[in-house]
Amino acid sequence: MPTLAPLFKALSDPSRLGIFERLTRGEMAVMELTAQFELSQPAVSQHLAVLRQAGLVTVRRDGRMVYYGVRPDAFRPLVDWLSHYQAFWPRRVDRLKALLERMEP
Repeated sequence: MPTLAPLFKALSDPSRLGIFERLTRGEMAVMELTAQFELSQPAVSQHLAVLRQAGLVTVRRDGRMVYYGVRPDAFRPLVDWLSHYQAFWPRRVDRLKALLERMEP
């Protein structure tokens, strides 16, 4: 299973998370993103580089313009990781429910 650390690290920064969330609504150029955030163009480009290295965004060139978009499968490793642990949740919830029922006066 691929490591999740790059994904968590990339999304741990509030600015990067905001940029990523904005890209979930559609592809955008760096200049468009810069206009929507109180960040310089170099800062937005650095955040996009981290998101790209983590495999969260795609890059498409159209002439001089560079567009960024969200990779549809970006969260597959995270979903797979969570689904592994999901098997434990129903048992734990059932045990908690039984404990709470025993504690009721």
